Amino acid sequence: MCNDYRLMVDVASVVHDFADLKIKIRFGEGAPNLEAREDIKITDFGPIVRTIEGAGDEAELVQRRWSWPGPSKRPVYNFRSEDREFTSNRCLIVADGFYEFTEPADPKKKRKDKWLFTKNDEPIFCIAGIWRDTPEVGQAFTMLTMEPGPDIAPYHDRQIVILERDAWATWLDPTVSAKSLIKPLPLGSLSVKQVG
Repeated sequence: MCNDYRLMVDVASVVHDFADLKIKIRFGEGAPNLEAREDIKITDFGPIVRTIEGAGDEAELVQRRWSWPGPSKRPVYNFRSEDREFTSNRCLIVADGFYEFTEPADPKKKRKDKWLFTKNDEPIFCIAGIWRDTPEVGQAFTMLTMEPGPDIAPYHDRQIVILERDAWATWLDPTVSAKSLIKPLPLGSLSVKQVG
């Protein structure tokens, strides 16, 4: 399951992509300094986009911690989407790649093989997420997961929910059914290459 993702673009590029979809990005906490990062890992801070109450065509970009402590104190970094509606605290997790890991093809190799997935012909994509405020770590987000689509199934038995661009604004609208937006991408939507 995804426990490592990537974002190599700057904040201006993110704002531009959202502007193309008629979503105006605000910075209630000031524009974050998004440094290019090959690896954003569990408990790291990453950029999310979420609604601004009372502003239908605007959203805010903030940086929050990826994962909150679960009941056993283990980090909740992925959350099953099945049979849930998520009527509040939805967010978009901005990325340009994510990683999955498989058992090494070379039996002498000790580390797992690392695979980078990117979305074809799109500089960034958004992962469906939810955020919550916790006493332990403050506001934090997690990625929603689902059954794997055709591009992911050869590598893992679950996948993160990657939203099509035309669903980004809809995901931020809690009156729209989450279930209607959670679906696998068509075959060939993602490119994959081994990176480690």
